Amino acid sequence: MQSLKYEAIKISMSSKSQIKDSIVIEAPLQININEEPYTVVMRTPGNDKELIRGLLYAEDIYKGEESLNTLLIETTDTHFSIFNVIIPNSELGKGYMNKRSLLSVSSCGICGKQSIDDIKVIGTKLELNRKIDFSKIKDMFYQMQKRQILFSNTGASHAAAIFNSDYSLLSIMEDIGRHNAVDKAIGELINNNQLKNSSYLLVSGRVSYEIVTKAFIAKIKTIIAVSGCSSLAIDFAKEFGIQLLGFTRGERTTIYS
Repeated sequence: MQSLKYEAIKISMSSKSQIKDSIVIEAPLQININEEPYTVVMRTPGNDKELIRGLLYAEDIYKGEESLNTLLIETTDTHFSIFNVIIPNSELGKGYMNKRSLLSVSSCGICGKQSIDDIKVIGTKLELNRKIDFSKIKDMFYQMQKRQILFSNTGASHAAAIFNSDYSLLSIMEDIGRHNAVDKAIGELINNNQLKNSSYLLVSGRVSYEIVTKAFIAKIKTIIAVSGCSSLAIDFAKEFGIQLLGFTRGERTTIYS
């Protein structure tokens, strides 16, 4: 379940009526690593294991190819869930040392970092080996939007979709948080051993620094967004070799890098 019915009063210029509105669920997910609390993420329930896999990959905690031993410890009627992930100490990445000791909210990928140094990302600049066919963008967004069931019901969720170099859809995920949706999509492709086929990341909202870094770590070379891009997102995209497009609506788009 990803949405709930809430009573509300709908008002227009000429009428007022009581309604039951579909509202997207936002609830905490606690991730334990080897039975020790690691972080709490505010998310929309569903695809929790994919979210965990994608987040641990992006945070340089576990990048192994083997399936993660992820066990649901506890869940409640209010959708608060606790998962424990077993990772051998020898396979824990450097990111594990930068434990998120604070709550990570659904709209912020920096929340919980312990210092400014923790937001730095190191790696080899990506090389674009082909130009995007701009005539395909509209169809990619159509493929994403027609699968945004949660957004259709609630109007309050984000989506992330990943396509391959032939513009075929590989994964589509929704969540209350923009970067949670990206983590879920990347996590699904890791689990299906398809991440290496990723070429284009489409997001339903704006692009900020954390979306660009997640794409870079996953080696996705192009990000296409419905809304605008932050200054840090553009700076990071240029540094990382990522093609970044914003305000992509209908036949229009803006290329920032």
